[in-house]
Amino acid sequence: MSRSGGRWGAALYDCRITHVRTAPLRRAFHHSTYLWLVDLDRLPRLPALLRPLAGFEARDHLGDPRGTLRGNLDGYLAANGVDLNGGQVLMLTQARCLGHVFNPLTLYWCHDDRGTPVCTVAEVCNTYGERHCYLLRTDDEGRADVGKEFYVSPFFGVEGRYRMAVPLPGEQLKLSMHLDHPNGRLFTATVRGSREPAGPAALLRAALRHPLPTLAVSAHIRLQGIRLYLRGLPVQPRPRHPRQQGVSAP
Repeated sequence: MSRSGGRWGAALYDCRITHVRTAPLRRAFHHSTYLWLVDLDRLPRLPALLRPLAGFEARDHLGDPRGTLRGNLDGYLAANGVDLNGGQVLMLTQARCLGHVFNPLTLYWCHDDRGTPVCTVAEVCNTYGERHCYLLRTDDEGRADVGKEFYVSPFFGVEGRYRMAVPLPGEQLKLSMHLDHPNGRLFTATVRGSREPAGPAALLRAALRHPLPTLAVSAHIRLQGIRLYLRGLPVQPRPRHPRQQGVSAP
């Protein structure tokens, strides 16, 4: 992380997340939360009283829950022919808070030992406890195009392609993900946020603005699903998928 990473060598982003569904019916909603940007080799070391508000654990992400975040990511990259040679990896995620965590999307920006960007990994989780990783070869503006391979919403199958814009955040966080189908664009999600160096005061402010942040995200997604179901949107069959995809090549 840069010097602006704050006392813990990390940053917090106060975010607004927007979802827009355009077909087969239109529905839009948004919610607010905060996200962490951390260096996998220098995870924040919080004082004991604040540790319940932020934990970064291997069991909450890709790979072996008994391993480490860095080791598991390196294992996934190696299985896909990528060697960072010890280069920096920055992770954008929600931390485990008060014993709960749910991350629809975690991003890893991967650099080699000279600081050159190599790839970005998008780790996607659904509400069924499954996860899937997309290895993205982004352009200079952080854009990538990849086929959809993972069942996320019960109202979408696995057809289509994602068009993502996931530039490494600076003072501002600006992410977008579009789901395109031969019949047109079905869904768009955006994340917008402002950076603040992470430290005790910043974390307490964020926790007061967004109490139980990961539980709120999980509940919000389920509530929106119920509303769509009650509007008559048909549920798509869920294909079989390993609960943990991340330590071997897809």
